[in-house]
Amino acid sequence: MAMRIDLNCDMGEGFQTDELIMPFISSASIACGYHAGDNETIKETIQLAQQYGVAIGAHPSYSDRAGFGRKAMDMNINELHKIIVEQINRVKTIADSLGQQLKHVKPHGALYNASASNYSIASIIAAAIKSIDPSIKLFGMPNTASERAANNEGIAFCREVFCDRSYTDEGMLTPRAASNALINGSDQALLQVLQVIKENTVTSTSGKKISMEVDTLCIHGDGLHAVEFVKTISAGLEKENIIIAACT
Repeated sequence: MAMRIDLNCDMGEGFQTDELIMPFISSASIACGYHAGDNETIKETIQLAQQYGVAIGAHPSYSDRAGFGRKAMDMNINELHKIIVEQINRVKTIADSLGQQLKHVKPHGALYNASASNYSIASIIAAAIKSIDPSIKLFGMPNTASERAANNEGIAFCREVFCDRSYTDEGMLTPRAASNALINGSDQALLQVLQVIKENTVTSTSGKKISMEVDTLCIHGDGLHAVEFVKTISAGLEKENIIIAACT
């Protein structure tokens, strides 16, 4: 039986590459307006995903348009729950109006990182999803608070590994401020992708092999080489007879 992997990309963030990337992916995480996007871009991105048979998800963040959602924020539990529910429902309402189903939620930027390390934040996100639709999946970093919270809330969790980011010895993303945080070569990205699929490991920046299982691979839509990366990875997976398909 052929291997399958989901290939996702963050979309609707105001970059002009969405139409070039969409034909090669199986899931799109759509900005909900708090770090980028608005109702019109959400609608347009859902319609584009529909055109190519791509599964759609919400990509909620902290309220940080100036910092593109990459600024950590200290919020009380009730307020955080409120903005997450609001963002998911915003995408879901537009999707419903277009006859499309919201399949997943993937936190963005600082919220994503916080949910990986902070169980309280992770549980707020998982509980918010469950309150809206328990069939919606949560995308997040494997072996982290995000995965534990999803399991405890009884919602499906898709373990995500990044094609274009490096990892620390602890299995976390290398902070963006570090010079080696980003993978800038498409061949290097493909090597990381094939390693994690075939071996369930990634190699950290220090050369250590870290155990990591994967259900979905992410390419950042705002990356300088996003289009080149997605084409190289798609071709590489096809060569290895690995089917690109949304998480089930």
